[in-house]
Amino acid sequence: MSLPLPRSLFARLMLIWLVGMTLVLAVSLALFLGERERIGRSALFEGVAQEIASVAELLDRMSPPERERWIDEIGRRRLRLALRPPHDHLRPLADDHPLQTALREAMPQRPATLYTHPRDDRPHPGLAIVLALADGTPLQVRLPGIPPLPPIMPHQRGPFLAALAALVLGVGLLTWIAVRIATRPLSRMAEAARALGEDPTRAPMDTRGPTEVAQAAAAFNQMQQRVAEHVAERTRILAAISHDLQTPITRLRLRAEMVDDEGLRARIQSDLDAMQGLVKEGLAYARSLDERSPAQAIELGPLLQALAEDARDMGWTVRVPEGAQGRIVGNPSALRRALWNLIENAVKFGGKVEVALACVGEHCEIRVRDHGPGLAEDELEKVFEPFYRTEASRNRETGGTGLGLAITRNLLHAQGGEVTLRNHPDGGLEAVVRLRVP
Repeated sequence: MSLPLPRSLFARLMLIWLVGMTLVLAVSLALFLGERERIGRSALFEGVAQEIASVAELLDRMSPPERERWIDEIGRRRLRLALRPPHDHLRPLADDHPLQTALREAMPQRPATLYTHPRDDRPHPGLAIVLALADGTPLQVRLPGIPPLPPIMPHQRGPFLAALAALVLGVGLLTWIAVRIATRPLSRMAEAARALGEDPTRAPMDTRGPTEVAQAAAAFNQMQQRVAEHVAERTRILAAISHDLQTPITRLRLRAEMVDDEGLRARIQSDLDAMQGLVKEGLAYARSLDERSPAQAIELGPLLQALAEDARDMGWTVRVPEGAQGRIVGNPSALRRALWNLIENAVKFGGKVEVALACVGEHCEIRVRDHGPGLAEDELEKVFEPFYRTEASRNRETGGTGLGLAITRNLLHAQGGEVTLRNHPDGGLEAVVRLRVP
C-alpha cells in the first residue's frame, strides 16, 4: 500500500526538501559521532603508547635496584608496572588493535605484545602490554578498562535539543522560501489561466523572471492573444450573419403579403417571425460576448423590484421580498437583461416565480426559483450551451431559440459573476447568480 502524496507541487517540493535535509542531517550526525569516536580513541591510544615508551626509556637508564625501588612510583598515575613476565591467564589480542598500532609507531625498535586481562569486578576488561627492556628484563604494563566515550553533552541535553530544533526550523524556513520562489510563477500562471476563461481580453502576464518562466509566460500571452482574436472573429461573423439576414427576411415578408391564400400567408409569416426572433437572439448573443460597458454602482434591491413590476405588468406572478438590499459594481443594462432572461425562463417553464437576495461577505447571491418540473441533473449545465434546448422545449413557440441562458451567462461573466442551475429540494428549478461585492 503506497502512501498518499500531496497533490500540490508546493507541498511535494517541501516534502522532498525536508526529507532530504533530514536525511543529510542524520547521516552527518552519524558520521560526526563515528569520527569523533575514532579520533578520540586514536588520541587516547597514542598518548598511552608515548607514555609507555617514555617509561621504558627511563627504566633502561636505571640499574636493577633502582628499578625495584622506583617502579611503583613511576606508574602510579595511570599505569601499573611490574618487572615480571605475563601470567598464563592473559589472552593475546590481534595485531590490528589500535593500541598495538600506536605502540609500533611509538617504539619501532622495541617489540611489544598486547594482552587482555578480564576482571569480574570491572565492567570493561583491562589491557596488558608486555615488552623487554634493553637488558632483557621483562616489563609488564597494565591498563584499566577503557570505556566508550561519553555522549555529547550528557548534562546539557536541553540546550542540545533546542539547538537541533533551531537548525531544523531554519532549514524548514529556507526550504519554504526557496520552494515558494520556485513555484510562485506557476501559481501566477494558474491564476492567469482562470482569469482568461472569464475575460480573454485581460492584461497579458508579466514576462519577467527566469528564462523558463519568461518563455512560458510569453507562450501563454501568445495563446491568450489568439484566443481573444478567435472569439472576436467568431463574434463578428455571428453578428454579420445575423445582421445580413434581416434584409432578405424583410423582403420575404413583403412578398408574403402578395400571397392570396390566407392560410399559406399566415404560415409563411409565422416562419418569418421565428427567423426574425432567431436573428435578434443571434445579435444579442454576439453583443453579450463583447459587452465592455463602463461599470457603475448598482443597487440590487430596487433593480429586482423594478423587474418584478415589469413582470406583473405582463401578467406574470413574480415575488420579491421587501427590504432586500445589496450593492455591486457592474453594467446595469447587462445585469438587467441577464436577470430578466432568468425570470422569463422561470415563468415560461414554472409559472410562479420567487426571487431572493442575500449578501454575505464578498458576494451577493440572487436566487430565481420557479415551481416547474425541474431538469435532469445531466442537463443543468448543458442548457447554458448556445442553441441547446431540452426535450421539453423543442417547440420554438414555447422553448425559444436556446440562446437565452447562454446570453445570460456571457453577460454575467463580463461582470465577474456566475450563474448556475439546481433543482430545489421542495420542487422546481432554481437559478443562482453570484456577484462580487466591491
